[in-house]
Amino acid sequence: MSGEVKVRFAPSPTGPLHIGGARSALFNWLFARRYGGKFVVRIEDTDLERSSRESEENIVSSLRWLGLDWDEGIDVGGPGGPYRQTERLDLYKRYAEQLLANGMAYRCYCSEDELAAQRESQLAAGDMVRYTGKCRDLTPEDCARLEGEGRKPVIRFRVPADKLITVRDKVRGDVNFDCAGIGDFIIVKSDGIPTYNFAVVVDDHFMGITHVMRAEEHLSNTPLQVLLYEALGWPVPAFAHVSLILGKDRSKMSKRHGATSIEQYRELGYLPEALVNFLALLGWSPGTEDEVLTLEQLQEQFSLERVSKSPAVFDLEKLNWLNGYYIRHSSLERITELAVPFLQKAGYLPENPDKTMWEKARLIAAAIRERIEYMDQVTEQARVFFVDPGYEDPQARDILAQEQVPEVFRALQDKLAALPAVLDEETARGLLKKLPKELGLGGKKVYQPLRVALTGKTSGPELHHLLPVLGSQRVITRLQNALAAAGA
Repeated sequence: MSGEVKVRFAPSPTGPLHIGGARSALFNWLFARRYGGKFVVRIEDTDLERSSRESEENIVSSLRWLGLDWDEGIDVGGPGGPYRQTERLDLYKRYAEQLLANGMAYRCYCSEDELAAQRESQLAAGDMVRYTGKCRDLTPEDCARLEGEGRKPVIRFRVPADKLITVRDKVRGDVNFDCAGIGDFIIVKSDGIPTYNFAVVVDDHFMGITHVMRAEEHLSNTPLQVLLYEALGWPVPAFAHVSLILGKDRSKMSKRHGATSIEQYRELGYLPEALVNFLALLGWSPGTEDEVLTLEQLQEQFSLERVSKSPAVFDLEKLNWLNGYYIRHSSLERITELAVPFLQKAGYLPENPDKTMWEKARLIAAAIRERIEYMDQVTEQARVFFVDPGYEDPQARDILAQEQVPEVFRALQDKLAALPAVLDEETARGLLKKLPKELGLGGKKVYQPLRVALTGKTSGPELHHLLPVLGSQRVITRLQNALAAAGA
């Protein structure tokens, strides 16, 4: 790709970072890194009522957690700053005045009631709803009179008539828009705050943005922005509009399809690399059957040519599968560290666990990592280690009623009585391995009733994980309780 690539992610800080926003940020980041360009993060905070620093901090924190960095922007600075729109108002004012001076824009004094009446009239006549141009040709005297009445004007852009705008989209191909369907649009509100379409053009120009990659829902804004670029005499960047993210039912993604913010997935104990891997595959394909891709691999392979025009489907089952894969392939130390806060929240571990408790957490993590898809599931999976089971399940009771069970339980109790109260995993594994042979029984006849006695269920963590965590005395107690429940 010739020339330096420079892209940006420009969220509005009106809430936590959404899945769709995170995907847009990731695609821009991958594009910049693939082509040795620069990635800018700026904040579009002109929605004064809804914007907050708390949301801004959440967005920055979520991007960092996903492993994304930026070359310019909020909290890192750079030559294109400041990187909050509310700190750039003088710049927008200067170019709005330029458009007014050259006749490309004008002040509009229409009230909300007058605009509503215009819309109702157009709808009643079956016409396209757009601004009628009522204030297009006001004289200076008209403006003075209206301002004397206390009216505060907006600034509208004068859309040329009979013009066809072609957006050469890198994902969708050429998309044509007829100016006849646009109408003169507002670029500065009556309070002096620029609208999105105006501010984004000024920002992208002065920050040197070469490619604008964003969600498909912004495609309808693009002809307005192209008109502004042309009116200001600035080069138009390349555009690429990425498809929407839909739920599995093909409706727009919402809370009913799963968590919608990065923060929620972080709190549920998803791994950032799994989420990045999943987001990259929402509307982009590597061109192979590979589904597990590291951030480095994604960076090497990403291109706009493989971004799909079709909507991406958010498949929570696939995300869970990917996250489970990354859990199983992470170090046990990392999974233990991730598990501890969930064990503490459930009251299974103290606030400041000592070395013994950390070892217990490590053993629990080893026991359940194959059985969880995200870390919040640790709480339920770890319950078996801390809460003595009941034996109400009919299948479990049938297993405990087998004739060899008392002999199996006595044999294990005798062995545990001769060992230290605290077992290590190697000792437990060796003990369990010998037991069937010493009793002259098949493994199923030994291990199945032991599992039921220790967990109350026919499936669960491996026995050699259970014994060290429970400790000899608790194992013996559960064996005795199981026999009592079976009436043996």
